[in-house]
Amino acid sequence: MPTTLPCPQCAMENVYQDGDNYVCADCGHEWPMVAAGADGDAGAVVRDANGNVLADGDSVVLIKDLKVKGSSTTLKMGTKVKSIRLVGSGDHEVDCKMDAGSFMLKACFLKKV
Repeated sequence: MPTTLPCPQCAMENVYQDGDNYVCADCGHEWPMVAAGADGDAGAVVRDANGNVLADGDSVVLIKDLKVKGSSTTLKMGTKVKSIRLVGSGDHEVDCKMDAGSFMLKACFLKKV
């Protein structure tokens, strides 16, 4: 291999290919060559603060007050957001519209209703 990947379990670089997996010769750990979700957002799973899987069109509730950057607006805890849309841009996974405007939110501040 031109570039050896370190083992994610023991960090040793004595790794070889075995079919569709990489295998560490030192600790025996195996992991897939193609990581889940590496092909864009097709395999990416977005989870809320409780670990529930979110999907387009779900309704969620804010679990804490969020200050809107560049504005004096604060999104209050307990605000219900209907019909969310999952996006894969940057570190904000959820696009939504509320009475205060359109926002991009992180899923870790949301709870599925």
